[in-house]
Amino acid sequence: MGRVLMFQGTGSDVGKSLVVAGLCRALTNRGFRVRPFKPQNMSNNAAVTADGGEIGRAQALQARACRVEPSVHMNPVLLKPQNEIGSQIVVQGRVVGSAKAREYQAWKPRLMAQVMESFALCKAEADLVLVEGAGSAAEINLRAHDIANMGFARAANAPVVLIGDIDRGGVFAQIVGTRAVLDPADAAQIAGFLVNKFRGDPTLFADGMARIEALSGWPSLGLIPHFAGARRLPAEDSVALDRPPPPGDGAATIVVPHLPHIANFDDFDPLRAEPGVRLIIAARGMPLPSADLVILPGSKATIADLKALRGEGWDIDILAHVRRGGKVLGLCGGYQMLGRSVADPQGIEGPPETVPGLGLLDVTTVLGGPKTLTRIAGKCLGAPFAGYEIHVGRTEGSAPPLLVFDDGRRDGAVSPDDRVRGCYAHGLFGVDAQRRTWLDWIGAKASGLNYEVEVEETLDGLAAHLERHVQVEALLGLAR
Repeated sequence: MGRVLMFQGTGSDVGKSLVVAGLCRALTNRGFRVRPFKPQNMSNNAAVTADGGEIGRAQALQARACRVEPSVHMNPVLLKPQNEIGSQIVVQGRVVGSAKAREYQAWKPRLMAQVMESFALCKAEADLVLVEGAGSAAEINLRAHDIANMGFARAANAPVVLIGDIDRGGVFAQIVGTRAVLDPADAAQIAGFLVNKFRGDPTLFADGMARIEALSGWPSLGLIPHFAGARRLPAEDSVALDRPPPPGDGAATIVVPHLPHIANFDDFDPLRAEPGVRLIIAARGMPLPSADLVILPGSKATIADLKALRGEGWDIDILAHVRRGGKVLGLCGGYQMLGRSVADPQGIEGPPETVPGLGLLDVTTVLGGPKTLTRIAGKCLGAPFAGYEIHVGRTEGSAPPLLVFDDGRRDGAVSPDDRVRGCYAHGLFGVDAQRRTWLDWIGAKASGLNYEVEVEETLDGLAAHLERHVQVEALLGLAR
């Protein structure tokens, strides 16, 4: 039966997911059987497991760091936001319903049993389970019936390491303030803290670490310098999309509109890694910049995002882009938007309605039926691909297909002039030969990047980084 150690944060995007991924690889390299676990996740970036379930993308990366297949039990509760106040609820890989934020609080007590069941299954096959919390450990307004942070830690008797982010400022208040607002019994679960994303000479912050120790009463377990390679690993929080694009010196420009419910945006990480590509995530409130290719991304709420796209005037920008000879690709929800219409007769995403699409592909979409969750492989544009499908609805029409699966099924659509393409497949750009065909389509120069090798090397680099700057032996001593 494995030991357990939990990592919670002073807020979102403090680096919990990457710290856990790096420690998963470091301890796996030491010969331990390690498993990641996140009781509750909120993300529209999902991965499909081998048995046709879905979990948060971060836990799939952490499983990869452990060199094991991802399992639905590594993330038993996944919340997928559909609007400002409500989310789809996925339990042990399957959609079980939707709820508004207030309604979801009533779900938590009955979900805890399934969380603990999945945790026991992960623990049974591991020497060590590294648990990632969600958001902030100090969300005391959500403490009743909590299953994501201290509620789980107390139920599992898991020691907690608190992670603060010095890069965003206020790290003293982050950590000491967390101690101040926590219930004493919850505070007693915390066994130490880490300060993440430090830049500069670490010796200059030695006094700062000592001050945090004195004020919080918790021991320091490490000051982690900023890890530049983090940008090469899939991000889960959409705040990562707000980073500025690289300089455009001679690079082909690919623009992705930042839709309110953008999903599975790790599709674009391999393109971002190409030195000959300038990937721009276009912020709302601005026109779409000039581009060689516009990609409409996946969406958790296709109709709402299609309306938002029109509200920004981006539909006008895209149609003008095509008239000028520009090219467009739609992925999953973005593919649905490119057709003649999107219908939601059952009210899956909101009130039942049918809305016109952009009319760039001769297809129509009807939302409904069982959710498609499957890994896929085949050929697209003459090159092999592998990835996954994760969507609700069927898209049909007379346009020629874009890709062919290994079992002979066909998917996607291509416009008569081949300027507009769309499909349900996620993960196309992660396959090097496939990515080259898309770069050729827009006249961009491929670099010879081996993306999967780069991810592996980055995980190993992250593990070595944490071995240098974190008291790993002390962490192992805390696990119980």
